[in-house]
Amino acid sequence: MTAPGPVVVETRGLTRLFGSKAAVDGVDLDVHRGEIFGFLGPNGSGKSTLLRMLLGLLLPSAGTARLLGLEVPRDVERLRAAVGYMTQRFSLYEDLTVFENLDFAAQIFGVAGPRRRRRVEAVLAESNLEPYRLLRAAMLSGGWKQRLALAASTIHEPELLVLDEPTAGVDPQSRRDFWAKLFALAASGTTVLVSTHYMDEAVRCHRICMLRDGQRAALGPPRELARALEGRVIDVHCERVSEVIDALRSAPHVASLTQLGATAHALLARSAPSAADVARTLRGFLDSHGHREAVVEPSRANLEDVFVALLLGERLDVEPGRPR
Repeated sequence: MTAPGPVVVETRGLTRLFGSKAAVDGVDLDVHRGEIFGFLGPNGSGKSTLLRMLLGLLLPSAGTARLLGLEVPRDVERLRAAVGYMTQRFSLYEDLTVFENLDFAAQIFGVAGPRRRRRVEAVLAESNLEPYRLLRAAMLSGGWKQRLALAASTIHEPELLVLDEPTAGVDPQSRRDFWAKLFALAASGTTVLVSTHYMDEAVRCHRICMLRDGQRAALGPPRELARALEGRVIDVHCERVSEVIDALRSAPHVASLTQLGATAHALLARSAPSAADVARTLRGFLDSHGHREAVVEPSRANLEDVFVALLLGERLDVEPGRPR
């Protein structure tokens, strides 16, 4: 495993209050250079508020944040040239062409002289936007608008890139292309902070922080977080899945249920015995409810199981040596 790079984002006790409500509540984080670090959580969990504090767009009510060795919000003006930001909604100028948007973004970020023209041309080529250079941004599809927004946010070659739910409403192929670009940026040393609602995106991150009610409820590589639920997942393969799910709602040790095709996927309670033991119990339970054809077996947890466990009140940090 590659050793982590230097810490480029550090928060300690970072808190933001809106009245008496804590939107972000005492969050501690270390993010390393070249890392794609994801924030995952339900609506209202504090993801966007946390990112906006890191960018200096919101003042923290308590705690500290340092980006690239500089203190936020005190040094936010010095950080602007080193940070790129892409919002969920397309925020460029729809009446300008693709080229004009990129050229304007370069000017805003202080890319001057011949270097500005070189960067605009390079980004047009790297993002496959060259055929659309004279097209007004309003005429682009959602996926191409997203590509243009990412190009504009990286025109100045930032050390840190902050993305707030950047692929909402974008088709799967465009999302795949978008993530390929993120991995290329990370490989070159850019640190990426990204919030997302998509499990298939969160699992691509090197590490993720899951937030619940503004608090850090899980931290670690996605695969290791899922491994923390080892022995707590059951799959039931059957013909009458909806009936089996209805029956299992009253079964012992079952905390949550969902349907995956012809399979009922169950997360077990923290107090449950091993999945193998529960599988035997559920086999008898389903027999007594007329589902003798069902096949019950232990299964592997996925990131959605982790998400559900957090909503049920669990905490799954798998990096005990790191601050909470």
